[in-house]
This record gives sequence, C-alpha cells and structure tokens, in this order.
Amino acid sequence: QMQLVESGGGLVQAGGSLKLACTASGSMFSSSDLAWFRQAPGTEREFVAAIRRRGFTIEYTDSVKGRFVISRDNAMNMFFLQMNSLKPEDTATYYCAAGWGLLMSGLRVGDQYAVWGQGTQVTVSS
Repeated sequence: QMQLVESGGGLVQAGGSLKLACTASGSMFSSSDLAWFRQAPGTEREFVAAIRRRGFTIEYTDSVKGRFVISRDNAMNMFFLQMNSLKPEDTATYYCAAGWGLLMSGLRVGDQYAVWGQGTQVTVSS
C-alpha cells in the first residue's frame, strides 16, 4: 500500500513562502487523486487543495486561492504545495492525502482519501 511522507514545514514570517512536499512510496501514485488538508489546534481538519490524477482538475479552498499552488510530479511520485503570502491564520499541521476513484464532489472530503501522511507543522508569525 502507498505511504506518504510530508516535508518542508517550518516557521516563517507573515508574507513569506514555504513549499511543502509529499513523497509517495509504493505503486498507484499516478492513478491517485491527491490533496492537502490542514488542522490547527482546537479546530477541525480543513481542506486546502486537491489535484486529480492527470493534473487537469485542481481545487482550492477560498482562503488560499491566489496564494497557494498545488502540483504533482508523477515521474517522481511527489506532489507539492507552494504557499505564498503566508498569513498567521495559515498556521496549522498540514497533511497530504491520496485517494482513488473519487467523485468531483468528494475531492474536498477528507474521509474519501485512503492514505495520509503524518503531517508537517507550518507556523506563520505575525
């Protein structure tokens, strides 16, 4: 079964940038739909961005549109979240996730994803 490992989190000042990476091991990466979610302390897990298996369909939550970019490299079994113009409210643990056969309506739903990474902390200071 596929496993996911995030990297790239850290501490950054407001207005700065970070690039998260998620590396997949195992097979079936190229056929997977991929997403980033985040969870801040005391809050529910929140959808951030998703990219379908061929990369032609991408979705973002409204609060990150124009600032974050999701991408994938099927040859490297990796996908990324470029985060620009970071704000203190972006502070959270970020998780990457993979799923198969998702409907469009399910791309933003965490329960639709079968495999999750362990999370990486992003802290944005004001």
